[in-house]
Amino acid sequence: MIYLDTHIVVWLYAGKVEKLSEPARELINDHEVFISPVVRLELQYLFEIQRITDEANEIVFDLSDRIGLKMCDKSFNTIVSSALDFSWTHDPFDRIIVANANINNNILVTKDQNILKNYEKAIW
Repeated sequence: MIYLDTHIVVWLYAGKVEKLSEPARELINDHEVFISPVVRLELQYLFEIQRITDEANEIVFDLSDRIGLKMCDKSFNTIVSSALDFSWTHDPFDRIIVANANINNNILVTKDQNILKNYEKAIW
């Protein structure tokens, strides 16, 4: 089981697999792939500010069909409890995304340098 950060989801949806590192591609091909529900919210936010052209649900449903993407259903209270420990970021999206992966010590595929530096299970 692995988790994807928001920008990885955007690249996969856009078919820009070449932007991913080889280890990231292998992890995505070889594991069950999940996102935190907050990734869906961040995708919608990016759509609303016109940084991406498609709505969150369209992206998530498409990747569910194409790569078997699943939405994590961990308790939000449990996720927030985990996020309280991540004072190394003040980005609420990043904090919750990392916390979601951290609960079961799962890998998070990301290119975010701050996450890579601070979450030991982050992979690029």
